[in-house]
Amino acid sequence: MEFPRLFFGVLFDNLLLSLFPTLKADFRGDLRSDKCDVHHQVQESDNRLGAGNKFPVTDFKPYTDPDLYAVEKELYLGSLCEVHQSAEPWHFWMIMLKNGNFDKNTTICPENGHKVSRIETDRRFPCFGEGCMNQPLVYHNRSRVVSFGDQMVSLSGGFYGTYDLDTNLSTGVGQNSFFSVSWRKNLSTGSWIISNRLTTSSKYPWLMLYLRADSTKGFNGGYHYGGRGIMRKVPESPNFKVKLSVDVKQGGGPNSQFYLLDIGSCWKNNGDPCNGDVLTDVTRYSEMIINPATTSWCRIDNLGNCPPYHISAAGETIYRNDTSRFPYSAYHLYCAPGNGNYLEKPYDICDPYSNPQAQELVQILPHPEWAVHGYPANQGDGWVGNSRTWELDVGALSSRLYFYQVNFVARLGNITCGSVKRSNDGTDEASTQMQGVGMK
Repeated sequence: MEFPRLFFGVLFDNLLLSLFPTLKADFRGDLRSDKCDVHHQVQESDNRLGAGNKFPVTDFKPYTDPDLYAVEKELYLGSLCEVHQSAEPWHFWMIMLKNGNFDKNTTICPENGHKVSRIETDRRFPCFGEGCMNQPLVYHNRSRVVSFGDQMVSLSGGFYGTYDLDTNLSTGVGQNSFFSVSWRKNLSTGSWIISNRLTTSSKYPWLMLYLRADSTKGFNGGYHYGGRGIMRKVPESPNFKVKLSVDVKQGGGPNSQFYLLDIGSCWKNNGDPCNGDVLTDVTRYSEMIINPATTSWCRIDNLGNCPPYHISAAGETIYRNDTSRFPYSAYHLYCAPGNGNYLEKPYDICDPYSNPQAQELVQILPHPEWAVHGYPANQGDGWVGNSRTWELDVGALSSRLYFYQVNFVARLGNITCGSVKRSNDGTDEASTQMQGVGMK
């Protein structure tokens, strides 16, 4: 009898650059009457491969450019994890960890896809000085068999670490940054429980930790190259749903966002699919924030943080200057892509540095407008002490959201659950079970 499989990839980013080390935790187990073994498909030698190192197989090019090598490494590790349970193979879940520090004295990050010789912006980003965009210390608890009585066995493993490089975690976390992710099988449902914890520090006040379900091929949200993932069929609006259980154990304060679900994709402003041209590609995100301390920046006196219009459940278009009918409190913020040529004033441009190309964000809050699709209706729904299993009609909701120059069918490259912390004021801790992504 074959033991259920679980595969994880972990990406460590600085502002979504492609220059990152990539780790994979990939294991398969066989459950037999006489023994239960775990077979690790990815070895530490695979994880330690870096720019210029030759791959164990010749199908992948050992580029000396770290950006190009990162692409090849993800494809190589994906080949080790590939599962052929149908004509279309799948690879792994993705856990994404990001450091929001940005040193404006460097020119590492492009500006809306453009390489620049100097960063000139009045936007404020955290950075304690040279080296603030460092990669973290990461410790890997390799997956192992755990027993529950005579018959019940499962797999359990995880990662943990810190961005504070002078930290000795064996003596405790203290005032330092900390992240941890662990997984184990839910024996009653057959799904996997993913538990995460994220703590910021004074040097690293903006950190992000996500569980992602990416498509197995094509462009996933935030990346300018084809990656690997777990979704064999790319969901298209309005015809797909997501079922997941979320139990938020601890909230991280008013400056901490927690996404019940983030849907991400990539298409050009004329509706064409992305092709890797960072000057014309646009990453698109929609995020449901369930931290009740997160307020609406979209207001009557701040229309630039509202989408130009709202589409009601009945299909009616309501413009943001219709002050008696526009549901301002249903939105946290909207920001427009920096490469848009015909943006409707007033507008605010999304952060031009945190993606390889321009990006567009629609961040929504619990509100009766979204409840018709299974989303939370009220502030506090699904938060600490109110764990729930959600069946979200993501496709129907996405078809109601405004995106710039939209004449297209949204094809979602990734689905994400996780937290963003932008201050040193507490810890986010949650458990998630992503139980399925299905086409209607």
